[in-house]
Amino acid sequence: MQRRTRSMGVMALGLALALGLRAAAQSPAPAGQTPAPARPGDPPAHGGPEAAQPPSATPPRPQGGLQEPPRFPAHQRQLPSAEVLERGKAQYAGLCSACHGSDARGGQLGGVNLLRSQIVLDDQNGELLVPVVLNGRPGPPPMPPLPVAVDDIKAIAGYIHSLQAQGSNQGGPPPGPEAELLILVGDAKAGAAFFATACASCHSPTGDLQGVATRAGAAQALQNMWVSGGLASVRGPGRRVQRSEPKPVTATLTLAGGEKLAGRLLRLDDFLVTLGLEDGSTRTIRRSGASPRIEVQDPLAPHRALLGTLTNAVMHDVTAYLATLK
Repeated sequence: MQRRTRSMGVMALGLALALGLRAAAQSPAPAGQTPAPARPGDPPAHGGPEAAQPPSATPPRPQGGLQEPPRFPAHQRQLPSAEVLERGKAQYAGLCSACHGSDARGGQLGGVNLLRSQIVLDDQNGELLVPVVLNGRPGPPPMPPLPVAVDDIKAIAGYIHSLQAQGSNQGGPPPGPEAELLILVGDAKAGAAFFATACASCHSPTGDLQGVATRAGAAQALQNMWVSGGLASVRGPGRRVQRSEPKPVTATLTLAGGEKLAGRLLRLDDFLVTLGLEDGSTRTIRRSGASPRIEVQDPLAPHRALLGTLTNAVMHDVTAYLATLK
């Protein structure tokens, strides 16, 4: 009992001394007397800038990725000059955005998310992207080779790296709303001339394309739609293009005995070919070399072939012409 009383007395004495020292530290210095300089570990003086903050409060952390130390290699890469980035942005908008999206996170044509692409993450100054753009890549979806100057490809690579550097995480999207691209900058007359030579055999401005600009709405959706053959639209509420179902891919098979089968192509690989027949049934034929002979009719094949030859100017010219079909 005496030991417990003695302990309580020691605790009370310690508390009184602590309160006394705290009050002395917070009391103002007498007139004409300069306060003693603070020592490391001393609490802040009463009324100072930190007085309103409790001692246990956590200092505010910097807000936003730009104020934090770079955490990922994509945030640490040295970027090219502002002039090169601006040129790369313009080239990307015309050559890449239809497939890979205006924010590089993948487009309606099925292009991959470039912000998460391992090739783009490993690339430093375009050395890995140049052969991909010039030579193309197998799919799905396949990427056709594009005739682009090497310096322009490096500028595009720099622009994509700048988007990666702004992301909050590795492969995260850049901040800000989706950018609206200026699409209607082409020559409508030149677009009409190109349409007459390359497109008029399958499409007509007074037939299937009558009023296409009104149906598409946004110019970006219009451009994506005609480049893809009607498969693409701009993402976002109220911005989807109303279109009819695309024509199916069909095939005609010539069997070893001369018999012919025709129908919707459901499957085609190195071993089997499957057709959907007119009566609703399906038939699968085993392939052996060149037998059976297969003729595929793909309505979108001309668009895929055209994609590899389109230039930035042609895409803008044709879009400007189609925008007049209201």
